[in-house]
Formats: sequence, C-alpha cells, structure tokens
Amino acid sequence: MNPNGLTLDQFLVFTSVADEGSFSGAARRMNRAQSAVTYAIQRLEDQLGVLLFDRSGYRPVLTEAGAALLPRAIRIIGEVEDFADQAHGITQGLEPELTLVVDAMFPMPRIVDALRVFRERYPTVPTRIYGASLGSTVNLVLDGTCTFGIALTFAIQGLDLRSHPIETVRMVAVAAPCHPLSALHRPISTDELQQHVQLVLTDHSGRTDKRDNGVLSRRNWRLGDLGAKHAMLLGGLGWGGMPLHMVQADLDAGRLRRIEPEEWGRSPDGVELSMCLIHLRDHLLGPAARWLSEWLISGSQAPPYSGLDQEREARHGHPERDRSGSARDPRHHQ
Repeated sequence: MNPNGLTLDQFLVFTSVADEGSFSGAARRMNRAQSAVTYAIQRLEDQLGVLLFDRSGYRPVLTEAGAALLPRAIRIIGEVEDFADQAHGITQGLEPELTLVVDAMFPMPRIVDALRVFRERYPTVPTRIYGASLGSTVNLVLDGTCTFGIALTFAIQGLDLRSHPIETVRMVAVAAPCHPLSALHRPISTDELQQHVQLVLTDHSGRTDKRDNGVLSRRNWRLGDLGAKHAMLLGGLGWGGMPLHMVQADLDAGRLRRIEPEEWGRSPDGVELSMCLIHLRDHLLGPAARWLSEWLISGSQAPPYSGLDQEREARHGHPERDRSGSARDPRHHQ
C-alpha cells in the first residue's frame, strides 16, 4: 500500500463511479473519457492495495473493501469542500468561529431556534457555545473568550459594555411537596423562611455574590450550578427561586409547588428578571455574530440578508448544500 500521492480527484472519481454504477456513467458525469476514469480507479486501487470494484459482471460492483471505504471518501470530499468554503468566507469577512456564552437562566429553546436558522444561513461558521451563571457569564465576554453573551442585567452594572435588552425571565419560589413550606398557602414571612434551608445559586466569579440578592434565610446551601439546584429542590433539600420556564412542567405535574415569600410580593407571575445581550464596547461584531445577535434581540424576526449572504447564495444556491454541491427585577434572582 502506498497512500502517498492520493488526490482529491481520485476520491471524486471513486464516488462518481459508485454513484453512477458504471465507468461510462461517471465519465459522462465528469465530462471525461471513460479510459481516464478507468485509469484513475486502477491507479487508486494500486496505491491502496485493494480492489474497489468487482468488474466480472456487466456493471462494476463495489467490493467489500470498496463499500467500507466509500463513506470515508465521501467524508474526505465533504471536509475539503467545507475547508474551502470556510476559507472563502474568511476572505469575505466572515468570522473563523462564533463564540457565545449564555446565562443558565436564559430559555434555551430561543437559542436553539436561533442557531437552527443560523446554521442554514452561515454553514461554514463553526459555533462554540458556553454555559455560565451570573458574573461568570460576563467574565467570558470581558476576557475575550466569547465574542458576545447573554447575561443578567444587574451583573453588568458598572461595566463598560454594550448591552441590548433581550428577555424578561419570571422567577418563582418553589419547594417540593414533601417540604414543610409547600403546605403554607399564604405569604410566608422571612422569620418563617429562616427556619428552613434556602438553596442559593452562587457566583463563581464573585462579581455578584456580595449583593446576596433574594437570599432571605440565614441557613443556606450555595450551589454553582442551576441544574444541581433544580435537582435538590425536587429532592426536598430546601426551597429556592427558579426561572418559571425551567420549573413549569414540574409545577404542572406536582413535582414542585409555588410558595410565596412575603418579601417577594404576591405577583402571580413571579418576579421579573431582566437579561441582555452584551459585547465589548470597542469590539465590532462580525457579520455572523451581528446577524445572530440581531435575530435574538428582535425576538426571532429574521434580519435582512447581508451582502455576504447574497454572495454565498450566488456561489452555491441555498446556503446548506449537500456534498455534491446541490441544495441542502433582579434583586430576587436567587
């Protein structure tokens, strides 16, 4: 076996013969002489040391080795096409990578919906999504790890960041049905709450911890992960505040119950928690990041095509192609 000198053209010929089911069909598809296609396959087989096609019948048929190698050949062609497309996008001003950090409080379905459209519009821009909480979210933007982020509004106070309102999350106080507080169908005084453990989301960065927003009990367990807090609330280990969208199914199913801290007021919708999209004031967003940020800010209303979008479609048709080139109040946040 001598893999030195393998070319993309050989893989294209291999996959074309497999697709067409004949050397003559591949020749017509590639606008080449049949002898050139036959020679390319023979050369590839010699270099690999295996037969790719059984030629004993009327039509060439993939051998066991050929059938095993075909998917990898298709992947190689796709990787080369993606490499070329990404390089072209970079030369046209597209970012080599899009990096975004999302606070754990934010409704992820909105991100998923936005990224689904983003993937179709900018298929050559790889994305890196970080999850964080409180001040840690802000830090990933400040230190340049992420181009932009979605953060709690109170967490950016005093910082020189550009911000755009993006979402209002409803916070509700909850406890498991087995917890003593869940049996109290009335506003609960702070004195009563202090008799029970409050589960509190803590800030790894220390940026917001000094405020202790919404912490009413002297007995509290601090957790750095919102998912862990949710699990402990379900397990009856304490009471605490959670985004309504994260616990609505639990409330409907009776796995959690709403409680009413007196200091939180008696709003049936919970306490409002504002969130915003942020990026460094002196950093200009690239086309892909700008498009995604506008989509999120506008509430899933598609921004107009940019010149890059139009140029891409002129080259490839629909942005998502197949491998052949054809169309494919923040104080109560705890």
